[in-house]
Amino acid sequence: MTQANETGLRRLENDTVGILIAGETNIQDRDDPVSAFAGVRDALKDADIRFCHLEGPLCEPSADPENPDIPHKLTWRHSDPRMVNALLDAGIDAVSCASNVTYPASAALRSSQVLRSAGIPFAGVGANRAEARAPAIVERNGVRLGVLSYTSVFWPSRHAAEDDAPGTSVLRARTAYEPGRRALEMPGAPPEVRTWLDAGEIDGLQDDVRRLAGQVDIVMASCHWGVSSSPEPVEYQRIIARAAIEAGAHVVIGHHPHVIQPIEFHQGRPIFYSLGNFVFDWPKMRDRHKDGMMLRLDIANGQIARIRLAPVMRNAGNQVGMLNPDTGDGARIVARIRELSGNAIRLDRGTGDLVLTDPARAQRAAAE
Repeated sequence: MTQANETGLRRLENDTVGILIAGETNIQDRDDPVSAFAGVRDALKDADIRFCHLEGPLCEPSADPENPDIPHKLTWRHSDPRMVNALLDAGIDAVSCASNVTYPASAALRSSQVLRSAGIPFAGVGANRAEARAPAIVERNGVRLGVLSYTSVFWPSRHAAEDDAPGTSVLRARTAYEPGRRALEMPGAPPEVRTWLDAGEIDGLQDDVRRLAGQVDIVMASCHWGVSSSPEPVEYQRIIARAAIEAGAHVVIGHHPHVIQPIEFHQGRPIFYSLGNFVFDWPKMRDRHKDGMMLRLDIANGQIARIRLAPVMRNAGNQVGMLNPDTGDGARIVARIRELSGNAIRLDRGTGDLVLTDPARAQRAAAE
C-alpha cells in the first residue's frame, strides 16, 4: 500500500475551518485502542472538527456464546467501552450512532453513556425518540457544525426509539417488487425493486433539518441505508438525500454498504451515498471491503468553500492509511469513484489534493 505524503488534506489557509469526515468506524479487541487511527493521525491533527460514523455501540460484549450481542447476527460483537480511548486520542469531535448494529436499545443506551462520559457529542441514539433525533453540535473557531443521524436498516423490535422508549433514530422505508420491463416477453426476468419512505418520514426529516439549520452554520445528515456490499444506491436513499438537501442540509453522508457508492450534487450541495469503511476491526470484515474515502470540508464565512477527498485503505495488518491518489490502490479507488459518479462530479488535482466540484455550478460560473 503506497502511503500519501504527510500533507494530504492539510490546512491551506488559517482563516478556514476544516471539517474532516470519515466513513464506517468499528474499533474492537485492540490491546492498545489508540493504535486504531495511527495511519491517519497527521490528517486528523490538521483538522478543526473530526467526525466519523460509529459502526457498533460501545457496550460490554457478551461473554456467553449462548447469549450473543445480536441474536439475529451471531458473529457480531459489540465494542468494549474502553475502545472509546481511540476516539479520544484521535480527537474525534462527534460521531453518528444510528445503525443496524446499535442493538438492542439497552446497548444504544450504554453506548450513549460511554460517549457522554467521554465528552464526545453524538447523534442517533437516546432514551426516547426526541433524544435519539437530537443533533450533535460542535463549535470550533466560530463555526458551528450540527449532525443528524438516522438509520433505515434496523430490526423490527427493541431497536427504534419511540416517544416513551429508548433506541435509535430511524427513517422507515418499504420495499416492493414490480414486474420487469421484459416480464411479458421473458418468463423469469428479474423484477424491478422499488423502495419508498413511510408516510410522514420525509416531513419529520425535513423538520429536523430546518430546526437545526436555525442553530448552526453547517448541517450534516448522516444516514445508515442501502444494501450491504452493493455499489449502487437504491431508490429511497436518493429520496432521503435530496429531501435533506432541499430542507437545508449542506452535506449528506452515507454508510452501511461498506463499499464506496456514488457522489452527486443536488441543488449545488454534495451527497456521498457511502464513504466505505474506515477503521474496521470486526473480524468478519477483516479481509473484506478495505477501500474507503475521507473528506475535508473547508469552511469560510459560514459556507463550504472547498471539498477535498483522499482515498484510504486498510492494509494487511488491518490499519487504515491514506493513499497517494495518483498511484497504485489510491489511483484505483479514485478511478472507481469516477466510474460510479460519472458526470455528476468533477475531481481536479489542486494544492496536492483531489478537489471535488459540482460541474453544473462550474458551468454556471463560467457563463457568468
